[in-house]
Amino acid sequence: MGMWASLDAMWEMPAEKRIFGAVLLFSWTVYLWETFLAQRQRRIYKTTTHVPPELGQIMDSETFEKSRLYQLDKSTFSFWSGLYSEIEGTLILLFGGIPYLWRLSGRFCGYAGFGSEYEITQSLVFLLLATLFSALTGLPWSLYNTFVIEEKHGFNQQTLGFFMKDAIKKFIVTQCILLPVSSLLLYIIKIGGDYFFIYAWLFTLVVSLVLVTIYADYIAPLFDKFTPLPEGKLKQEIEVMAKSIDFPLTKVYVVEGDSNTRQEENHTYEYEEQNKKQGCKNEEVLAVLGHELGHWKLGHTVKNIIISQMNSFLCFFLFAILIGRKELFAAFGFYDSQPTLIGLLIIFQFIFSPYNEVLSFCLTVLSRRFEFQADAFAKKLGKAKDLYSALIKLNKDNLGFPVSDWLFSMWHYSHPPLLERLQALKSSKQD
Repeated sequence: MGMWASLDAMWEMPAEKRIFGAVLLFSWTVYLWETFLAQRQRRIYKTTTHVPPELGQIMDSETFEKSRLYQLDKSTFSFWSGLYSEIEGTLILLFGGIPYLWRLSGRFCGYAGFGSEYEITQSLVFLLLATLFSALTGLPWSLYNTFVIEEKHGFNQQTLGFFMKDAIKKFIVTQCILLPVSSLLLYIIKIGGDYFFIYAWLFTLVVSLVLVTIYADYIAPLFDKFTPLPEGKLKQEIEVMAKSIDFPLTKVYVVEGDSNTRQEENHTYEYEEQNKKQGCKNEEVLAVLGHELGHWKLGHTVKNIIISQMNSFLCFFLFAILIGRKELFAAFGFYDSQPTLIGLLIIFQFIFSPYNEVLSFCLTVLSRRFEFQADAFAKKLGKAKDLYSALIKLNKDNLGFPVSDWLFSMWHYSHPPLLERLQALKSSKQD
């Protein structure tokens, strides 16, 4: 009877309190689930202290131990940073951080002579302050990760000055994209009438296509050094392979990134492999490129875009239905006004969070399927043997731990575990 009485009392609460409580409860449920999964994987790091027999030909004991210690340090860092993030988010909600920041934004606008009727201007100030707060609170964690953990394990090659310069540059570039796009989106929603969700969706579609088009030529070079791949055997073989599958290759670059990232890319396609020590032979580079070209040839990129846009349309459609519900705004401290930007934040980030979790898991499962298909495509190109050895080298260079808890990997890994990929390639390694 006590439990049912508690449930009855909960349902008798005002709608805004039920919504707020449900959002907090779901947030902590997800956090505890993620922590449970992380602890399962951490147990693997702690207990698997010797190279398993099936890995004997893949990884030596020294590299295995380095990888184990690296992943242990990363899991410890993830635990504390994740706990901080969850507590910070909860305190912001409990103490009215969102309405406070909105009022502060209005105050700044007032100082500049803009009244409450300039909602879009106030929204842009809100976004600027929110992203600044996020950058500042995240900075100590980023510094520790880079200059303690990555430094300890030999991966960091940045100076503090370069790190700060890069962080400032990223923040400025983000604002240069975020603020104009947000102002136009809010304007479209304001003037779009009953079918504003269609216009908003079309606008975000155009923006995403434009960003994809200009990223390689105008955005990425702000952070990475692009050098054309020199003429020679490797470039010729890349061009031959691209031509054999009708891929429209126009440019090939070697990209030196902040963390020794190697890339080959062109106007319509990008290959990127996080590779902290560049030790692959030409044949192995071609094999990995064969895998990446497989994503293009098999239509994975197009399929992902279609899924993304279907999801975007659905979310804007549901947003159009929910934006008029005043109890949603009241749940987060907005009793007298319903700003459009705040509506987007509440609905997309909080109300849609259960749906987003399910969708994220489904996309992770789909991504692993695509990875196996791309491996199979490289195999058909006769690259199975070289891809096999390349995957081992890349895993070793990045100190990837080859043993995974099945539940952790199922929930988190967008790429199949190394052993599963190797087993799929092994049957025809001699092709």
